[in-house]
Amino acid sequence: MIKALFTSATGMNVQTTAIDNTSNNIANVNTNGFKKGQADFQDLLYVSQRAPGSDAAAGLQVPTGLQIGSGARVAGITKVFTPGALVNTQNPFDVAVEGEGFFQVTLPSGELRYTRDGALRLNAQGNLVTSDGFLISPQVTIPTQAVSVSVGSDGTISVQNAGALNASTVLGQLTLVRFQNPAGLSAEGRNLFAETASSGTPLIATPGQNGVGFTRQGFLERSNVDVVTELINLILAQRAYEFNTRAVRTADNMLASTTDLIR
Repeated sequence: MIKALFTSATGMNVQTTAIDNTSNNIANVNTNGFKKGQADFQDLLYVSQRAPGSDAAAGLQVPTGLQIGSGARVAGITKVFTPGALVNTQNPFDVAVEGEGFFQVTLPSGELRYTRDGALRLNAQGNLVTSDGFLISPQVTIPTQAVSVSVGSDGTISVQNAGALNASTVLGQLTLVRFQNPAGLSAEGRNLFAETASSGTPLIATPGQNGVGFTRQGFLERSNVDVVTELINLILAQRAYEFNTRAVRTADNMLASTTDLIR
């Protein structure tokens, strides 16, 4: 009975983490390029009072064992990199990735980060930056005399200048980065991911080549969170939590009944 208390407590902790993860998914339902997290669970150590296949008599083995589990734990929360819906914003500096790949971002410290958020903007120097002001790598600078900016599906950035509206000038090219295991990236907040030993090294490629997707100007990728699915997960976690609390209550009542025997 005491074991049931501790076993149910692990179940309550597991469902609390599941609700925390679901809440984060729902909170970011409108976050550009957000990728939902999926909680993975594992059962804990088993106490074997009789192992399956143990000898019952000469030449005979028991068909089943007697093993009592110790509850559950959260094995990890996996980022699911399925694509989100592309929304037409008609903003020339919004660029979505259609397919696999990340934009490469340079922090003020010089460190590199990676993002699916293509809401690019211009800073005071005309450089393409994220909404937090971090430079896109490779760096592209839009001249002040540019009257229009075009981003091709291969990431080529060209402009038309005020003095030559019939001609376009290529300024540079956006590149994309892919990873062997994107689920191994570390989520850093601000729509940024960091490379880890589990993600593998970044592979830089031109959009549309070597397994990366295309760039789409005037579009943004929305979150891949399905609100209906998350609400169902929320209800399931809530009910599972309630079942574990009921198991605690049942074990407590059994202990109380045992205590009453000596009164």
